[in-house]
Amino acid sequence: MDVHYRDEGDITDSLPIVLIHGTGASLHTFEDWAIQLKQNHRVIRMDLPAYGLTGPFPNRDYSMNNYVDFIVKFLDSLGIQKCILVGNSLGGHIAWKTAYKYPKMVDKLMLINAAGYPSKPKSTPLAFQVAQIPLIKNAFKLITPRWVVTQSIENVYADNTKITETLVDRYFELALRKGNRQAFIDGLKVTNDTLSHKNIKLIEQKTLVLWGEEDLLIPVEIAYKFHNDMPNDTLVIVNNVGHIPMEESPTKSLEAVLSFLKD
Repeated sequence: MDVHYRDEGDITDSLPIVLIHGTGASLHTFEDWAIQLKQNHRVIRMDLPAYGLTGPFPNRDYSMNNYVDFIVKFLDSLGIQKCILVGNSLGGHIAWKTAYKYPKMVDKLMLINAAGYPSKPKSTPLAFQVAQIPLIKNAFKLITPRWVVTQSIENVYADNTKITETLVDRYFELALRKGNRQAFIDGLKVTNDTLSHKNIKLIEQKTLVLWGEEDLLIPVEIAYKFHNDMPNDTLVIVNNVGHIPMEESPTKSLEAVLSFLKD
């Protein structure tokens, strides 16, 4: 399949930073981080299958194992044998599972409001709710009001004054890419392995666990589960920030990343 990605910065860097976004997002969510990181590193980010300009998996398999296989094949196609793997939300789940299954490929790990533990959201984005209602989800594939996207973004931000019209336009327009809405619905049908999180204790790579304290989708309590289970991690909680710290508060959240990379 064709994959929309960006490969920036120092092409000779033997340990590139690979950024994986979350559900409903795209590589653009890391834009501010990438601008800074590419000054001293090779930075690679992609639109995951089902999102952005990449579009759906041809086989419509949105299982976690298929996403891990995708990342491995994507990196292999670029000739990358080892990297620093970074993931937010769904991307965080993919990142730690990749580190567990392919430890030689991941030198360091950064988990940002990462999924993977069983948890109950304090509030669910409207788009997630609509896409799971039997009588509505078929219409959702054809008609997606912009206000549904707006309310979904507001759900994952702590400070809604940071949500601009340009930001909403980007999320809305990429959601309309052919096949993405069906893929979004297909992805929400997947039942994840409820026991796989037990493998987190076996991940030995040095890890940064970075969390927005006001996350309503994956509450901050989950950050402490990662911290308690991982044998080699650093925990940083960013105050007054929601589910996507690198987008909502890029400068503040990047401080922890730069410190982690220097250490």
